[in-house]
Amino acid sequence: MERRQFIKSSCNVCMLAAAGYLLPKLEGCSPATYAVFKTDIVDKKITIPLAMFATSPIQFVRPKGWYYDIAVQKRDEDHYTALLLQCTHQENQLTPAGNNGYTCSLHGSQFDVNGIVRKGPAEKRLEQYTTKIQNNNLVIEILKTP
Repeated sequence: MERRQFIKSSCNVCMLAAAGYLLPKLEGCSPATYAVFKTDIVDKKITIPLAMFATSPIQFVRPKGWYYDIAVQKRDEDHYTALLLQCTHQENQLTPAGNNGYTCSLHGSQFDVNGIVRKGPAEKRLEQYTTKIQNNNLVIEILKTP
């Protein structure tokens, strides 16, 4: 085999190996496959209409300028939870795993719908924001930003 052909073949093998390794990790970079309500933060608060929950008990919100979504879930008539979908292991965006919680595509951490770690390497639960109902809106208090 000629030197030139050997180098060319070696480069092709290296590129295929790198692609095989990197492609699964790029899933976290793809756009969300679920509907996201985009809004502003005003005075460290996000306001979303309660009417959004008429179609589904869970909604996804992304404040303008943020990379991470917030999963907002209606628990009962007057109780809502808001979880930041940022993996507590290495800060990757989480994706919904059906009704089973959230998954990190980077290292495989899994969280239940309450933000508690089901599978590591993450060890800390998800950031949870305080919510309250005000004038037919749900107000999410953002005291700390990611």
